[in-house]
Amino acid sequence: MFLITGLLFVFGIGWLVSSDRKNIKYKRMGVLFALQIIISFLCLHTSGGIKTLASISKFFNWLMAQAAGGVDFVFGGLMIKPGGSVFFLGVLMPIVFISALVGILNYIKVLPFIIKWTGWALNKVAHMGELESYFAISTAILGQPEVFLTIKEQIPKLNERRLYTICASAMSAVSAAMLASYMKMVPGKYVVVAVFLNILSALIISCIINPYDTDANDELVQISKGNDEPFFQVLGTYITDGFKLAITVGAMLIGFVALVTFLNNSFLAIIHISFTTLIGYVFAPIAFLMGVPSHDIVKVGSLMATKLITNEFVAMGTLHGVADTLSVKANAIISAYLVSFANFGTVGIITGSIKSISEKQGSYVAKFSMKLLLGATMASILTGTIVGLYF
Repeated sequence: MFLITGLLFVFGIGWLVSSDRKNIKYKRMGVLFALQIIISFLCLHTSGGIKTLASISKFFNWLMAQAAGGVDFVFGGLMIKPGGSVFFLGVLMPIVFISALVGILNYIKVLPFIIKWTGWALNKVAHMGELESYFAISTAILGQPEVFLTIKEQIPKLNERRLYTICASAMSAVSAAMLASYMKMVPGKYVVVAVFLNILSALIISCIINPYDTDANDELVQISKGNDEPFFQVLGTYITDGFKLAITVGAMLIGFVALVTFLNNSFLAIIHISFTTLIGYVFAPIAFLMGVPSHDIVKVGSLMATKLITNEFVAMGTLHGVADTLSVKANAIISAYLVSFANFGTVGIITGSIKSISEKQGSYVAKFSMKLLLGATMASILTGTIVGLYF
């Protein structure tokens, strides 16, 4: 039942804001949704899928342990209370190591091979367009803003509708460098499933909000033009980019968490209810339609709103502290929902990234930025709804 209500909600909102209601791509939506059901069933409802997810989670935990070697060497002298941990060191600093691995795999052309042919297969099945299919896969591996550089030659030539689709994919997918950090805060199986589902969810929402036909002569872009730079120069670039990302996320967390704390205390002093609880009531009906048990909808709604206003790290940190008070189904739904970049801050990052490549296209993105955020949020709702089907 809740799968139906969640789908109806997503489609209803998408239909209301659609740029071309008469040409919504129902067939493409059906194919992509069928892929989501198959993937989620195999991952969450079969012994082989459950074991595979457990192995992937175990692998990422192992990577985090390896990253600790470099972190301990640099920061090992810091005094930490017994049994305690430092979020920056334990969750954010490993991003540097994961980013280095991504750089190596990209340099030896493993990632380009995976992205190219997975994107090709996705396009053959769903007919979303080669550029869109390629970008949907590549953004889930490379992340943004770096992924926009792989299509910098195509961006100035894109019409407004194709530009919307690639930006929606960038907001819905998360980079490989972030996965291990996410798994420190929410169960790894939900992170992995959400990564797969979000790729398709973003394309489904685009079929409703932003339907169009692609050019039959569209060419698949290449993620790498060759190893022109020396290996250690490329590796150093990825390492420094990973460090910058960790610092940026850390700075945003300090600011956003402090802001939420300030608002909570201010609202408590004035109306005797915290800000996060108040916004939880606003999002509670949506949580209910997604299948969250009624006794958990306010808490889950609060986490949904926190992610939208701040970012997924702030919401995951809050979830980590209240997960024991939520049902298994509520945990599954909200965990999957949080695995994306759908928030106000990311809109600014994407707009700036596109603008740095093309001033004109950056202006287009700024014009539909709120519609972009709405679409990415609905993609997260769709992903969470599908995951909740199995609990």
